[in-house]
Amino acid sequence: MDAAERQTPDPVVAHDIDTLIVGGGPAGLTAAIYLARYHRSVLVVDDGNSRARWIARSHNHAGFPDGIGGEELLERMGEQARRYGAAFATGRVDHIADEDGFFVAHGAGVTIRARTVVLATGVENKRPAMDDAAHADALRRHLLRYCPVCDGYEASGQAIAVLGADSHGVAEALFLRGFSDDICLLAQTSVELDGDDRAALDGAGVAVAASPVAAIDCSGDAVSVTFADGTQRVFDTLYPALGSDSKADLARLLGVDLSEAGCIHVDAKQRTNVAGVYSAGDIVAALDQISVAMGHAAIAATTLHNDLRERDGHTAQS
Repeated sequence: MDAAERQTPDPVVAHDIDTLIVGGGPAGLTAAIYLARYHRSVLVVDDGNSRARWIARSHNHAGFPDGIGGEELLERMGEQARRYGAAFATGRVDHIADEDGFFVAHGAGVTIRARTVVLATGVENKRPAMDDAAHADALRRHLLRYCPVCDGYEASGQAIAVLGADSHGVAEALFLRGFSDDICLLAQTSVELDGDDRAALDGAGVAVAASPVAAIDCSGDAVSVTFADGTQRVFDTLYPALGSDSKADLARLLGVDLSEAGCIHVDAKQRTNVAGVYSAGDIVAALDQISVAMGHAAIAATTLHNDLRERDGHTAQS
């Protein structure tokens, strides 16, 4: 499938459907595959910004011993969902509301009425100060990495920088210490470490840069960091540990319960507190992994299907 084919949205008939899925990452696409195979009418609306697209090559996704790129994985999953009848629209859902038993959504050039909604909107990583082209190139060449759980193994033995001198950065640096004995924690603006953090880093042999970062250059074969005091250091790879922003605007519009960090609260079956609204993937507070997102989505889709069966009187009455 070439780029032109990928960018052309499927024709969308925006009449009443069983399920609107917002987000076309691993969670949204898994839910689409399951629901389409349950003979549910499904529309996936996706803006093309899944974090999975950033993955140059994943080697910890089961079934791909030689690894697979995020773009290729999403293409395969989208094709699979289409084979079973899922429809797709490219764009954003700008507004959604519960109106007379249907969720009415506007965006992506259509108005959609759906009996249920799956929110698989994900989160967005906070990025270091780099332009888009340089950022994408650094990711492709593995100079920049965002997920030590995913690819810490590939950085084994390397000189690793972790950007973010706060509790989140400390946790990430300590985690990466299991892969390399050359870890340095960098501050983007200031070092915000308490005595316990300092002691943990010292005990693990993790260095802390004395001066904040002034510039990051990934144009060469390594990551060159210039510090505010004028000194420089070169690293093999850099992990930004700056946190992330949840894409929870639609959840807020629907009155879905959120954590302090903006993640969606769900029950054991991926139901939110709003009847008919389910959630899966990184927007749910859990380990941010493709496999976890797929598991969430399988549960959410099956629960949704069975809830509709019960609503329609297609289950045994107890």
